[in-house]
Amino acid sequence: MFTGLIETVGAVEAATPAGGGALLRVAAVWPDPHLPQPGDSVAVDGACLTVIEPTARGFSAELSPETRGRTLLDRLRPGEAVNLERALRLGDRLGGHIVQGHVDGVVRLLAIRPEGGFQRWRLSLPPEHAAEVAAKGSVALAGVSLTVAELGRDWFEVALIPATLRSTTLGGLRAGASLHLETDVLAKYVARRLAGTGGPSALEEMFGGGGA
Repeated sequence: MFTGLIETVGAVEAATPAGGGALLRVAAVWPDPHLPQPGDSVAVDGACLTVIEPTARGFSAELSPETRGRTLLDRLRPGEAVNLERALRLGDRLGGHIVQGHVDGVVRLLAIRPEGGFQRWRLSLPPEHAAEVAAKGSVALAGVSLTVAELGRDWFEVALIPATLRSTTLGGLRAGASLHLETDVLAKYVARRLAGTGGPSALEEMFGGGGA
């Protein structure tokens, strides 16, 4: 579980094929001395990965075939910057929103409109995720928690503050870039129930209930 508040920006060292998946090595300097340990979860550009080997320079993580097919991670080149966030700990403040680190798809940055030191972004909205995105709702883009400012039939807009542009990789992106999208987990369950797919209730699915 994550919040979408980026802790640090790392750099890809390598992404190499390994056993049908890939091994990703990332260099990172964390804001506190507690380095990730083997088995810890780290969101890399919004994709939850398991740390295989921590090092003084960063960490390595394996990319499954599913992760390779759904994300852009194994297309990253050495030196490319990535947003990093370690998993939420019990007792931490939830300053962003509930982010699972499960990438739903890839969206394209259609346009950037400067607003002083701020920016307004318009992004493509895949039809399969349209029901999970709502005006003033939450999305994660490249792992960054953002609020939907405006919504169209096949696009949505977000507003970025200068602090976000400075402290994440988003400030270096240009129109045409592709980003990981994760829609809000609560919106997923609501959309499923409204679609009439039946089955257990949203809360039962989330918390494993339903038994007498």
